[in-house]
Amino acid sequence: MQQKPKKTAETIRGELIGTCVKIAENKNRCSEKIKGVIIDETKNTITIKTQKGNKKIIKEQIKSMMQEKDGKQKIITGKQIQSRPEERIKK
Repeated sequence: MQQKPKKTAETIRGELIGTCVKIAENKNRCSEKIKGVIIDETKNTITIKTQKGNKKIIKEQIKSMMQEKDGKQKIITGKQIQSRPEERIKK
């Protein structure tokens, strides 16, 4: 009997800069509960503008809640967005 492949999380497509985000979980406890707007992104990090300044966070370590343009909130993991922005937009 052949095993079914494990389902992987859907990769998030599109631009993240300008998206409102709240970090729900992070392996680095200092970065939990940060909320703000994504102002920059690389393959492995996002920079969030908060009321206390800019915070750079490693994508792989987070679980966050993002507000989509239609107002709906979506919970995502860092692995879903861990790629170069230009590569993710092309998908």
